[in-house]
Amino acid sequence: INSKHIMKRVLLITGLVFLGLTSMYAQAQVEEQVNPNAPEIAFEKAVIDYGTITQGADGNRTFVFTNTGKEPLILTNVKASCGCTTPKWTRNPVAPGEKGEILVHYDTNRMGQFHKSITVQSNAKSATTMLTIKGKIEPKETAPTTPTKQGGESKVSKK
Repeated sequence: INSKHIMKRVLLITGLVFLGLTSMYAQAQVEEQVNPNAPEIAFEKAVIDYGTITQGADGNRTFVFTNTGKEPLILTNVKASCGCTTPKWTRNPVAPGEKGEILVHYDTNRMGQFHKSITVQSNAKSATTMLTIKGKIEPKETAPTTPTKQGGESKVSKK
């Protein structure tokens, strides 16, 4: 085997590798192109802070969004990070310029701080959007009880 023969093979293999990489890059570029008329989802708020609320308080909050794109927006799935949070959402396509809602219910019988995420999937340019609810649940105040004696028997009365 002479050196010219080896050189031709090396150049041929290098050329084929270069051609393969170039075609993979071109295909990736085509896949990244997004429909310029695709719907876009814009939320009024991406985070809702319940603040400090009492056990058993209203756990419902609403995320409002607008389709700022040029084609109908369809929410394909809305999922909470845990079972303590239940989302309900607009199931019909949202026309360009129209609003939709995602109602989130948090179980307010769970005490303490909470920070939960809601994942919204749609046909928008940004296919996945993250929303957040947070706050703190404090126990209800209970009426203090003090024992009192009545006729020699101890009884508990509420103040």
